[in-house]
Amino acid sequence: MSLLVFFTVGLGLWHFTVFFPDRFWGGIVGALVGATVGAVLSGAIAQAASGRSVGETDIATVAFALPGTALGLAAIWLLGARREDAPTN
Repeated sequence: MSLLVFFTVGLGLWHFTVFFPDRFWGGIVGALVGATVGAVLSGAIAQAASGRSVGETDIATVAFALPGTALGLAAIWLLGARREDAPTN
């Protein structure tokens, strides 16, 4: 159940990427992948580190996914911005 929460948090925060310039690697789909993968990874790592099972959910389950979502979106955006600024030959 917590994986669904992690995915939903990533998906929910992904909707706010429309307020940023579209420099995400892979466009809006790349931003979706970055947000959801980051949320699931950070959430699963934090859930396992706290000793909780995958079936336990509470408000901390939501909080575990927030930093991963931000890091995933930032990584995909930086990757896209770097590729966009790269000189072409």
